[in-house]
Amino acid sequence: MPSTPEPVRPGRKRSESSRTAILTAAWELTVELGYPGLTVEGIAARAGTGKQTVYRWWPSKADVLLDALVLKADVHIGLDDHGSYAADLRQLLDRSFTLGLDPSVMRVMRTLMAQAQIDPEFGACFREQFLARRRAAFEVLAGRAVERGDFPAGRSPALDARIVFGLLWYEVLAAPPPLDSRSADAAAPHALVNALIDLLTRSLAPEELA
Repeated sequence: MPSTPEPVRPGRKRSESSRTAILTAAWELTVELGYPGLTVEGIAARAGTGKQTVYRWWPSKADVLLDALVLKADVHIGLDDHGSYAADLRQLLDRSFTLGLDPSVMRVMRTLMAQAQIDPEFGACFREQFLARRRAAFEVLAGRAVERGDFPAGRSPALDARIVFGLLWYEVLAAPPPLDSRSADAAAPHALVNALIDLLTRSLAPEELA
């Protein structure tokens, strides 16, 4: 991930162990109970902290869950330099689609996207802290390709990012409700990644640019 600083929130400097416990608790409870069953009281009880500790660092349960999603993406999706645009793309796309189409992650992403539509303040946080962060990761990868000279001719990094994340969000939001990891179509992410790499590494011919 690019070195995007974590958003600074008001209040005391949080204990990293307490922060991790709270984020883990929010994630587990959402998976177990669904978002309607998630409460700040429940998060605090599961994490072994006080309710006021949660509110001191996050304004709502949605913000806690958002930070948990950001952390999971940061941990699981790397930006190692493999020496070519195609190889870098494969790592980013493999990890992004595998993570995003995991049933528990899909539930959380759907939940937060829905909340972003009905809560303008949270929607702004969601766009800035998650959506923009993922686009920034893609821009790092594309920027390296431009510097190496292997970014495909006639293509735009901004457009490629929209293609990648547009397809990912389509799969997250429009696919049938996830059941569990054993019943998920394990071949689907691989097939999608292969198709995207074929598309995004192809230089456009002059007549296609007209």
